[in-house]
Amino acid sequence: MVGKRQFKPTKCYGVLYIRFILFVCLLLVTLATTWFFLRDDSPSLKPTTHYCDGLEKNHSEKLSDVLRPFRDKLAKSTGVFPLETGTSAILTRAWLSDAAEKSIDVQYFIFSKDNVGLIAFDYLVHAADRGIQVRVLVDDFMVEFEEREILAMASHPNISIKIYNPGVNLGKNFFEKIKKFATDFDGANQRMHNKLFIVDGQVLITGGRNIEGMYFDFNHRYNFRDRDVLLLGQAAEQGQRIFNQYWNHQLSVDVTKILEDEKEGREISHQFERLHEYACNPQNYWPQIREQVRNLSRVFHSIQKSGDLVWTESANMVCDSPNKMGESGSNTAAKLIDLIANAKQSVDIQTPYLVTSESTRMLFKAAVDKGVNVRILTNSLASTDNVEAFSGYQRDRDELLATGVHVFEFRPDAKVRLELASSELQEELGHTAIFGTHAKTLVVDEKVTVIGSFNLDPRSAYLNTECLAIIDDRTIAEKVLQGIEEEFKPENAWKITPNWNPDDKVDLSKRLKTYTRYIIPKDVL
Repeated sequence: MVGKRQFKPTKCYGVLYIRFILFVCLLLVTLATTWFFLRDDSPSLKPTTHYCDGLEKNHSEKLSDVLRPFRDKLAKSTGVFPLETGTSAILTRAWLSDAAEKSIDVQYFIFSKDNVGLIAFDYLVHAADRGIQVRVLVDDFMVEFEEREILAMASHPNISIKIYNPGVNLGKNFFEKIKKFATDFDGANQRMHNKLFIVDGQVLITGGRNIEGMYFDFNHRYNFRDRDVLLLGQAAEQGQRIFNQYWNHQLSVDVTKILEDEKEGREISHQFERLHEYACNPQNYWPQIREQVRNLSRVFHSIQKSGDLVWTESANMVCDSPNKMGESGSNTAAKLIDLIANAKQSVDIQTPYLVTSESTRMLFKAAVDKGVNVRILTNSLASTDNVEAFSGYQRDRDELLATGVHVFEFRPDAKVRLELASSELQEELGHTAIFGTHAKTLVVDEKVTVIGSFNLDPRSAYLNTECLAIIDDRTIAEKVLQGIEEEFKPENAWKITPNWNPDDKVDLSKRLKTYTRYIIPKDVL
């Protein structure tokens, strides 16, 4: 996070130019290594039997029937329900896909080809088969599907796929990717980090989760403690307008235009049947999870009756422009700065990556000097998935502590992970996987809650487009703070002091790997 006068990214040419090329090479190697060790292998779609035979399709209640009791509220207010666990987040998305009647709009930085990603896309295909108009907007940098697979998906008459800011991945070979970063640093680094899932323009899910198993607590090795929020009504309509703005922007390019030159005339075989067979296989999609999706409408009705769904007239979506770097700067960073600067009692922050600038630290110090209690929870070296970002945090950790901010680092063996991981995963493994934090949450004065995609680092402030749900409601703040307070406890996080940190909890190789990242300019972390 940076001051308002520093929205334009620092140019890193000359000596830093050489350092940046080294960084790109390091990044590619690191991504390949991380992909191998932290992710499950990409699953095969080849079915061995017809698992779908005799399997009933999900029959969700229509979304309009579920929302009918709240027709008047939807027009002038927003229903808010935080999705604290990966299970609740993925079940809600699946159920909404079945309940959709008109449209599903999906916008993500990562839409993976792992188990969760394939099953999620199968739900979208089923919706499209029913006549639902499905639009998928994904950032180019992390596209994992093969070109033929993406073209096959886009061949469905009711599915449209666009790629944000193409040129660094899809359809490019290794040398073309390196050339793009070397010759167009700013353009290559402008990425779309937004996470939106919108159904019928009336219901929206946003927050920190990408579409990948580790964001929903289903990875066997490493998972993220994350947070989404379900929004109904006004804020969802705002999110729909934001999605349309991105979808219609020149930086969002139809996938068939990106690949058409070298793929023109090639016969594209439909893979939807194989995809559905994969999703029906009980080894891939546990029957108990499918059953929970079927029953979720009942759960939703009980949430309505219990009062856990909170209605407020003070919930809004704030997002950056699709061309963030080419325009006035970061709407999301400006809003966060304003909230922190005007805090009177407390600021509680959860961020997976904590790379501060001098202006960020001055902002925190000014708040502390006014008597505001500022607490930040971020990843420890033992729990982080990103040693590059941790190296940026590590460099200035002492200076951050000197501002009077209380810093906590998430434990990889946090006790709370036993509550977050799905019971199905725990039963299968006999234990739970390592957890890191990925929640991007801010609560100010126990009243205003921010849940979104913004990390506390220069990349979110300068380079990535981001999106925030801002809810000014004490009831919601209290609910979210319950989870945050739990994670500040000693069994879940280490409190950092000027004289102690838990860096030595990891082996020497990871510590050395972090130190080697010091050559990377903090502006691009």
